[in-house]
Amino acid sequence: MRPFRRTTVAVPAGLQGPSLRVATYNIHKGVRGLGPAKRLEIHNLAMGVQALDADLVFLQEVRHFHHGHAVDFERTWFGWPKEGQAEFLAPQGYEAAYRTNAVTKGGEHGNALLSRWPLGDVGHHDVSDHAFEQRGLLHVPVRWQGADLHTIVVHLGLLHGGRVRQVQRLASYIEREVPPHVPLIVAGDFNDWGERLDGPMRHCGLRRASVPGRHRAATFPSSLPIFSLDRVYTRGLRCVGLQVPRGPSWARMSDHLPLLVELQLE
Repeated sequence: MRPFRRTTVAVPAGLQGPSLRVATYNIHKGVRGLGPAKRLEIHNLAMGVQALDADLVFLQEVRHFHHGHAVDFERTWFGWPKEGQAEFLAPQGYEAAYRTNAVTKGGEHGNALLSRWPLGDVGHHDVSDHAFEQRGLLHVPVRWQGADLHTIVVHLGLLHGGRVRQVQRLASYIEREVPPHVPLIVAGDFNDWGERLDGPMRHCGLRRASVPGRHRAATFPSSLPIFSLDRVYTRGLRCVGLQVPRGPSWARMSDHLPLLVELQLE
């Protein structure tokens, strides 16, 4: 895999503290291609996730099971994993949290969080805007550096109006379920093709992780990234580094590239 291209911002020595490395990645259910060209990528993704070396990995389009794919790939070299994809992708020593967003023919998929740090009680909140797109929020408290940090994994809908309503539901959920003075990370696939959600997210008290000179980090499509669909928004944390791994290996594994940011407490 090609070395990561990284952008950082200098932090005054007096403000430096422990850093938290956060990645968000839409893994396309661990499968690429159609028909005879369909191929299993979940084993490559496991190596990719490990290479990110992130403290927290926010994952979208994660399969818990799929009977059809288990049969399709039974005779491949490595085969379909016996466990759910969240547990399979978790590097050694990490904890995994998963909740289902959508139930489909033969299987289900949803959001997951992989963490190097201990996890609290896992919550899930349905934010589906209509019957044809099942969407949810995965909410997991994390014990980081002896203090609480809250995380929410999101995968918003395909229509702008629906995404706005989902952000409004996110705001209500945060107000109801997340203590106001606790650092918060909301990350995932926002499907915001028109770059119109930063304002609504600011109304939630969240700002987009970026570094000077690079507000937008393109992650989609993975073969020729143009759109910044995958994002990290924070409260109580500042971004001190940002990178998007690129190259043929990353382009092969999913239709999205991962986004990797480094955060510090404000």
